[in-house]
Amino acid sequence: MKKWAVSVMFMGFFEALFLGFVQGLTEFIPVSSSAHLRIIGEFLPHGGDPGATFTAITQLGTEAAVVVYFWRDLVRIVKHWSLALVGKMPRNDPDARMGWLIIVGSIPIIVLGLVFQDEIETTLRSLWIVATMLIVFGILLGVSDVVGKKTKSLQQLTVGRGIVFGFAQALSLIPGVSRSGGTITAGLFMGFSRTAAARYSFLLALPAVFGSGLYQLAKSFKEPQVFNGFETFGATVVAFIVGVGVIAFLMNWLGKHSFWPFVVYRLLLGGTLLALLATGVLQG
Repeated sequence: MKKWAVSVMFMGFFEALFLGFVQGLTEFIPVSSSAHLRIIGEFLPHGGDPGATFTAITQLGTEAAVVVYFWRDLVRIVKHWSLALVGKMPRNDPDARMGWLIIVGSIPIIVLGLVFQDEIETTLRSLWIVATMLIVFGILLGVSDVVGKKTKSLQQLTVGRGIVFGFAQALSLIPGVSRSGGTITAGLFMGFSRTAAARYSFLLALPAVFGSGLYQLAKSFKEPQVFNGFETFGATVVAFIVGVGVIAFLMNWLGKHSFWPFVVYRLLLGGTLLALLATGVLQG
């Protein structure tokens, strides 16, 4: 039986709620929620990796927060995309285009997620990899925030740029990269403003995260011996509540501040994790 499976099975209720809080707190800021769940799980009383299944399901809560926060935008996008699809609205309508761009940008993570599913659930959850990705993509985020022109709006998003965003999102399959961090970094390098890059990042995550979470949820019902639904449900609810507040905070933050506090945090966390691994305090 895998170590993560054991930890989910015997995870205490309050431990699960705490991990749900961490998930909601870190999903949208560019510090990698999956990395935090992976690291913090090692220090809980029933220490161990909470696992890719737990992570994917609790992300349903944070993506539900995206739906709530962007509800009006999503309704408009779906409506205009549907009308344009049947010829009742111009296909170049901005919201109809956004619908297609979300679909196109979601393809890379769906394909790569299926192809590398086993590695994502096992090898890529190594703490050595997590620490390295925290540092490498922290540096990339900092560089992009400095050199990016930050002048483009989402009106200038093309299919090609959407695909670049999509591959950047796919990198978040590796804990430590960060879904929002990867896509925002790509957006800044392409010249998009901080708020535009973050907005598309949040919308782009919806199909992939809901698809992954629902898939893992369905699969977990076939493994009742390693899955505790009550704890995971509680964690998902907490992640949703916290996530709504974090989205509101971040969208306001980006209008006035840079990403450098998150860059510094990633470097410190990654460096500390490497030190703990090198000294044997943690096992990778």
